[in-house]
Amino acid sequence: MVKVISPGFYSTIQDLGRFGYRQFGVPISGVMDSYSAKLANAILGNDENDAGLEITIKGPVLEFQTDTVICITGADLSPILNSILIENNKPISVKKGDVLSFGRLNHGVRSYLSVLGGFQTHLAMNSRSMYKNITESQIIKKDDLLIINENIQDCNFNSISVDTRSLKSNIVEAYQGPEFDKLSKEEKKTLFSQKFTISKENNRMAYQLNELVINKIQPIITSLVLPGTVQLTPSGKLIILMRDCQTTGGYPRVFQLSEKGINTLAQKFTNDLIEFKLLTQ
Repeated sequence: MVKVISPGFYSTIQDLGRFGYRQFGVPISGVMDSYSAKLANAILGNDENDAGLEITIKGPVLEFQTDTVICITGADLSPILNSILIENNKPISVKKGDVLSFGRLNHGVRSYLSVLGGFQTHLAMNSRSMYKNITESQIIKKDDLLIINENIQDCNFNSISVDTRSLKSNIVEAYQGPEFDKLSKEEKKTLFSQKFTISKENNRMAYQLNELVINKIQPIITSLVLPGTVQLTPSGKLIILMRDCQTTGGYPRVFQLSEKGINTLAQKFTNDLIEFKLLTQ
């Protein structure tokens, strides 16, 4: 078990997502930055879909009630084990009674904590990803007991080359969306020639951008959307859907972020600047 002494700002158990239920209006959810989450599992030799703890901005305080091995990736939140600063992207042995905490946020927004064998929390619709009305809670809470594998035997850890560029890059890669060709030349030029600012309206469901784009596209019939879909509202606001997004939407879909683009955006926060880069199919 891992006891939650303090939950941090917004910490959730996430795997790669909940697939096969979108026809019922159930979001995919899952880790916001799939590269960092998969990296943590890969270093420990876990399955890539093993559930980890997604930590946002301010980290939790966790007491381990069994021996295990952990790995922390993604944002640098100055992880501390028993008052000693530890490194990201490495397997770290943890003993019963050890306390993991976090300090200063140096870069990025979301950090990922993986344990050997993954967190064994409640499975709902083939996923452990926390989401309101699907799982008992949508975030971890003080005094929660998180189940982990207590049977540590032979462990095969991996040395992996780590690419941290997406944590610091402001380039967000995207493909043309279904309504992209309805944009005028001027609108397209604006989308690729200027920088956009992340608004205070940003979370696991969607990121909004501050700058407006002239929108002359006619409204569309409500259609399918996915994590990474970039919608353009009648007022000219860009809304980028993220992992907990709805399954349909009625705004023109001008872009579809690549997986790398979603990962990059997941590590941005209020007032950060981004630029779109159009990819060819």
